[in-house]
Amino acid sequence: MTDNIRVALFDDHPLMREGVVHTLNSASDFEVIAEGATGNDALRVAQDDLPEIILLDISMPGGGIEAAQNISNVCPFVRIVMLTVSEDEADVSAALRAGAHGYILKGVSGPEFLRTLRAIHSGEEYVSPNLAARLLADFKEDKSTKSADSIRFASLTLREEQILELVAQGLRNKEVGEKLDLSEKTVKHYVTNILQKLQVRNRVEAAMVVQRRSGQDAS
Repeated sequence: MTDNIRVALFDDHPLMREGVVHTLNSASDFEVIAEGATGNDALRVAQDDLPEIILLDISMPGGGIEAAQNISNVCPFVRIVMLTVSEDEADVSAALRAGAHGYILKGVSGPEFLRTLRAIHSGEEYVSPNLAARLLADFKEDKSTKSADSIRFASLTLREEQILELVAQGLRNKEVGEKLDLSEKTVKHYVTNILQKLQVRNRVEAAMVVQRRSGQDAS
């Protein structure tokens, strides 16, 4: 079917690839178009085949984060997702800086994995919740960052502030829409505007802005 979500998978463990491919093929809306084991393989497929989603392992030969950076530079419309066992906050931060749109731990269940990929394909950003919480808890800010946050936050409308608060709680666009009686498409447009106004790249960074602001209000 032409409307399937086209996915390419890169991991140097054949058994792992086999399991992921089986999970994707079990769903009617995904199509695995390529597999490989190295960062170079991933870059080549991204350029030649333009998958809608590309799954990368961090520790594969050539480096998943390096591959994400290269793919982000030459194929910005490809949605990059790290699928890894690494729970290192430094890896999460590096992956997001490299252009990854999602960071999923390999222990995730099949149904949750598919739901997350669909959300990422629709434009959302995702980091496994426990890792996102640790990133927020460990994040340290300076005075200049707080000042810049205040200026950017002031540009938000009341509705945008409401949506940002719910996004910071980890709610997806559909869940935000249900709470505020808005369509998922409308929420998506709001989130895009919010990220632009805050000058952040993804929902995790937006949540960090909320946390910093909460810290200011409490002090």
